[in-house]
Amino acid sequence: MRIVIGEDSALFREGLAALLIDAGHQVVAKAPDAPTLVAAVDACDPDLAIIDVRMPPDLTDDGARAARQVRASHPSLGIVLLSQHVETRHSVDLVSRGRFGYLLKDRVFDVDDFLDAMRRVAAGGSALDPEVVARLIGGHRGADPLTSLTPRERDVLALMAEGRTNVGIARRLWLTDRTVETHVGSILAKLGLASSDEDHRRVLAVVLYLSRGPDPTTRPWSQQ
Repeated sequence: MRIVIGEDSALFREGLAALLIDAGHQVVAKAPDAPTLVAAVDACDPDLAIIDVRMPPDLTDDGARAARQVRASHPSLGIVLLSQHVETRHSVDLVSRGRFGYLLKDRVFDVDDFLDAMRRVAAGGSALDPEVVARLIGGHRGADPLTSLTPRERDVLALMAEGRTNVGIARRLWLTDRTVETHVGSILAKLGLASSDEDHRRVLAVVLYLSRGPDPTTRPWSQQ
């Protein structure tokens, strides 16, 4: 897998690169700021970009904005945002198109899980940290039709957002596979997604949590 890393911390950037190389991947570029990241993706055409949300030049949501920009020009690119904070403004569009992950740096405890998340995103799936999902859900509890979900359905939806299969959800919640299938069907029906694209409808369920009010605008780096 060909990977571009966008991270302003030299120590974290080099450590991440070493980890990925040891796992057999090819790190084709390392960018210390958002404009350099955009240029690197355009030049190298990688399979995956791992991007810190807060990067120079502004050290706000520069990485997230750059992620949206490179996704627009490289629709098949897998994108994983890494952050110490939950940023939702630019996540709606990224999640809705799949091939997207959002992991909190201080909650990445297992190397194998991290590498599995990278592979899953590059292959077209999703990988969202459960704390990210919880924050996103918590910020939109008043939105209809989300209030129609039961607490158990919210638990199932949070695990769906992590990219887990029904079998994986069943194991985590100590439920039968059939029970999880019933919950998933109910969630999709309540959110009006029962007839959505099969490849993305599970992730689209999470998009409904994200799509209540974020500003969809972005500033391309060429316009700054």
